[in-house]
Amino acid sequence: MITVRRSEERGHANHGWLDSRHTFSFANYYDPEHMGFRSLRVINEDRVAPGKGFGAHAHRDMEILSYVLEGKLAHKDSMGHVEQLSPNEIQSMSAGSGIIHSEFNGSATEPVHFLQIWIEPKSNGGAPVYGQLQLDPAAKRDKLVLIAGPDRVDGAVQINQDASVFITEVSPGHTVSRELGKGRYAWVHVVRGAASVNGASVTTGDAVALSKEEKLTITGEGSKPSELLVFDLN
Repeated sequence: MITVRRSEERGHANHGWLDSRHTFSFANYYDPEHMGFRSLRVINEDRVAPGKGFGAHAHRDMEILSYVLEGKLAHKDSMGHVEQLSPNEIQSMSAGSGIIHSEFNGSATEPVHFLQIWIEPKSNGGAPVYGQLQLDPAAKRDKLVLIAGPDRVDGAVQINQDASVFITEVSPGHTVSRELGKGRYAWVHVVRGAASVNGASVTTGDAVALSKEEKLTITGEGSKPSELLVFDLN
């Protein structure tokens, strides 16, 4: 079964310094039909004004991924990490028993545009774990590249869940595919561009849920390469 979630159907919050789109229920946006998908709980597309950000706050028992699309994202946490992420960098935090962190726009003049993703863990507690991955933009062209998963393989960051996260940049007319195991599910989020996902045409901000499909097929549409995230879930 294939279900399309259109970009304009997402929740929207504009706080002036923060403009955020919520794929699933989050904060003041509540939609009982979109509380998450399998273990995938949050996909927020955030734009933060120069010099602004999220002050120190706590998380626990959640797998958190941040992916910068434009600008600089400054990060500090209670494990001692002080980082500034740029486009094509992915950060992971297994919050475990608890972590405190802050996220700010690392620029005083330009906005930062990034995705924040939460995945529910397979077990609670445990020591917090930090991970970071620098992507080679050419490596994701017309292929699925693993960026996060339950095992630390192929340079991917490790998360505490039976879930694999892939990224791809598909050229117009090109196709990438993945066999989905028995009883597996997939969520495909269009970061930018246009594509066909198992026959459904989608564009920037859209998403496709695949339930018990045998195979995932993505074909690039439009005139430019299209970037997508793929979540292979149990």
